[in-house]
Amino acid sequence: MSTIESLIHAYFDAFNRGDVEGQLATLHPEIEHDINEGGTEVGIDAFRKFKAHMDTCYREQIRDLVVMGNGSRGAAEFIVDGEYVVTDTGLPDAAGQKYSIRAAIFAEERDGLIGRMTSYYNLKGWIEAIS
Repeated sequence: MSTIESLIHAYFDAFNRGDVEGQLATLHPEIEHDINEGGTEVGIDAFRKFKAHMDTCYREQIRDLVVMGNGSRGAAEFIVDGEYVVTDTGLPDAAGQKYSIRAAIFAEERDGLIGRMTSYYNLKGWIEAIS
């Protein structure tokens, strides 16, 4: 297994444990995080803030994780099983709706850590799932 594949597995293992510090430990201090249908944030502090917001609004677990690597770049496809618990800005009202959606990330290794992560999911499909 390549370094990037191991890092992606470690990131999602920590995610499923609810271990934010474990997730952050896989990330480069200057992580470039491309947010689905959003901008790019840089740095651990920005990622920590993003993660705190997500953990406030959503309760999620990752399953059926498939990780692929090629040199320093990797990708993962997975299912996100979640619950929408607090209304997120610009999105429909939260009422504990449960959802299960397909998602993916692309990642790049830098200095033995994840230096870039780009997240993808179908926002329209998520909105349909919670409606």
